[in-house]
Amino acid sequence: MVGSANLNVMLKAARKAGRALAKDFREVENLQVSMKGAGDFVSRADIAAEKILKTELMGARPTYGWLAEEGGEEEGQDPTRRWIVDPLDGTTNFLHGLPHWAVSIALEHKGEVVAGVIYDASKDEAFFAEKGAGAWMNESRLRVSGRSKMIESIFATGLPFGGRADLPETLQDLARLMPTCAGVRRWGSAALDMAYVAAGRYEGFWERRLNAWDLAAGVIIVREAGGFVEPLRSGGNILADGEVICGNEAIFDKFAGVIRG
Repeated sequence: MVGSANLNVMLKAARKAGRALAKDFREVENLQVSMKGAGDFVSRADIAAEKILKTELMGARPTYGWLAEEGGEEEGQDPTRRWIVDPLDGTTNFLHGLPHWAVSIALEHKGEVVAGVIYDASKDEAFFAEKGAGAWMNESRLRVSGRSKMIESIFATGLPFGGRADLPETLQDLARLMPTCAGVRRWGSAALDMAYVAAGRYEGFWERRLNAWDLAAGVIIVREAGGFVEPLRSGGNILADGEVICGNEAIFDKFAGVIRG
């Protein structure tokens, strides 16, 4: 696929940051004897990846705004456009030597995400989309799953950790959903969960208490792959609230009905 100039900038930046992270990832196993040492190392890797992304993206489009996990928010000279960036989605996986993490970049224009890239460097899978141009993984066109029966469907979510207050709500979700489906996965990267819905690997995904940079790229990739993406609560705002539910067209209403109770 030949993408726009902006998409090509995004793909180049994601791959460059991904290569740097992959190199650091190979060092993680050597640091497992010291949790503090490994944690500090991963924090440095995360910050270094964001620096690469900022250099590439802002170097190409210096007037755009910026919103990122490590570097916070900066308003650009062009108030209508901003980059939304997560240099390392799946930090806990990275820290533990699990090869399931990604670089996520979205471009927002007038409050709408118009392009997104999610790059899984461990597997060399680049998921990307632009508004009106479809969704892709490397050279292959993406399409959401065609499954229409809940009992044949697999869903993904995140499970609250560290005593987070939304644990009871998530457990209630699981109690309603698990008897109706073929399984629920928790792989530790919201960006890749959404990319996998777009690729037809999952039928749906939902989660609460996320950040804009966790979700932004996935929103357009799922939509351009033919999926439905909505706020978890009626009238909500996905990026502002950090809550989302998405799925293929055939299963979405049933799935959403179960999760929303």
